[in-house]
Amino acid sequence: MFLIDDIILAPVRGLFWVFKEIRDAAEEEQANAAEDITAKLSELYMMLETGQMTEAEFDAEEKALLDRLDAIKEREDSEEEEEDDEEVVIRKRRPKKRAKL
Repeated sequence: MFLIDDIILAPVRGLFWVFKEIRDAAEEEQANAAEDITAKLSELYMMLETGQMTEAEFDAEEKALLDRLDAIKEREDSEEEEEDDEEVVIRKRRPKKRAKL
């Protein structure tokens, strides 16, 4: 009986595995994007200090990079809030154990 269940559920489990891998890849890409932005900011500061860039150019590029970084942070925060909300809903759905009298 359990073998038949495993055979029938194999495609569904495979699909869940694929979705999990996609989610993990997206999270990793998002983390790498934040690191890339901070590296670019460091390069901008160095270019400003060495005189390769004017103050106006620096301000414009810095604002664009900081906006992108803020968007990434907001996305991460909203995902964490959604996970917390889901956990609360799951806890509310669980029936409470009643003591036997």
